[in-house]
Amino acid sequence: QVQLVESGGGLVQAGGSLRLSCAASGRTISSYAMGWFRQAPGKEREFVEAISWSGDNTYYADSVKGRFTISRDNAKNTVYLQMNNLKPEDTAVYYCAAAPGLKGPYDTWGQGTQVTVSS
Repeated sequence: QVQLVESGGGLVQAGGSLRLSCAASGRTISSYAMGWFRQAPGKEREFVEAISWSGDNTYYADSVKGRFTISRDNAKNTVYLQMNNLKPEDTAVYYCAAAPGLKGPYDTWGQGTQVTVSS
């Protein structure tokens, strides 16, 4: 069973950048699609961006288009989310998750990392 641990969250001003990492242990994630999700206070968890096992295919939510980029390093068993031009509405707990395919189901989750964007 794979375990996922997110890191890299924090407090940043609007317009700033953060890079989140999701480190996997227990088994390799090279055969899994990986995704990032987020949950803001009082809201449901929402999809952010996902990447195929090979890294050849990605898809993303319209709300992050042109600002966020997902990538992976299978040799390091790690997935990243580069977030640029952050907005206050990006404030949320960010989770990474693993799935057998790009569209899911995402059934293995990390504990999350808090991202707070101040205006």
